[in-house]
Amino acid sequence: MAPHVHRSPVLASGFLDALAGASLFFKCGNSRKAGVIKVRGASNAVFGLPDAGAARGVATHSSGNHALSLSCAAGRRVIPCAVVMPRTAPQARKDAVRGYGGTITECDPSRTSRKEVSARLQAQTGADVVHPCNDPRVIAGQATSSRDLMEQVGGPDQVIAPCGGGGRISGTCLTLSAIAPRVEIHAAGPGQADDARRSLRAGRIIAGDAPDRVAHGLKMTLKDLTRHFVTSRVSDILTASEQGIVDAMRLTWARMKIVIEPGCAVPLATILKNPETFRGRRVGVILSGGKVDPDRLPWMQG
Repeated sequence: MAPHVHRSPVLASGFLDALAGASLFFKCGNSRKAGVIKVRGASNAVFGLPDAGAARGVATHSSGNHALSLSCAAGRRVIPCAVVMPRTAPQARKDAVRGYGGTITECDPSRTSRKEVSARLQAQTGADVVHPCNDPRVIAGQATSSRDLMEQVGGPDQVIAPCGGGGRISGTCLTLSAIAPRVEIHAAGPGQADDARRSLRAGRIIAGDAPDRVAHGLKMTLKDLTRHFVTSRVSDILTASEQGIVDAMRLTWARMKIVIEPGCAVPLATILKNPETFRGRRVGVILSGGKVDPDRLPWMQG
């Protein structure tokens, strides 16, 4: 994947450091090609396919970031990419998927509908299914972001990443377990859909159709592979309110002058909500994506 993925920068903000009482280092996955960190996992999967398998194309289901990442990678290899997306997914993400050459089949905004439509699509196409998170190729690709962070920052005390289905946080766990086992790992999720947090505490996967919310990209629940990483390596899963997520997104836009999406703002929102956990520490913050509809920003609603 090296020829297809560039190293994103790490940024800092004195204002946000003072607000959090910690030294924050933002790994800007939002600045890479396709505008999301998930292009790492998608590229690892697509460019690792043998020619015979690649000819049949790839398929997935996604609220947007994995969909556009897989479409981007497939477009670079010039193979078909079929995507199932909720009809409520932001139009900007749908446009990006089509712009990279992906074809979209819409489904209802529920895990049940997504699963049923995906099964029919895969049967029709025979494509290689690249799951957004429960795929070793995706997790290994995502792991390279934390490796870069460690090289760029020189050793944080803690790392925090968004957690929906768990691909990003699993990649973080994979890297840090190997090269920096003393670094404390936290996951961050929306309070309105705390499946991952409840799963961690119950010792089993707890799933259910989550309500529609501002952080659309964190709608999935943990899977077998990602639960393994979360239960064995994550210290805790912290959550943030809808308003806290919107406030953190707006703060990042205003103070750091970078574009992030709501799901990308969840780690900062949880840091500001739980200052005692991070106070006085050096914290690596994984920023996952920057795909937003400029006409439907969350602070413009209502």
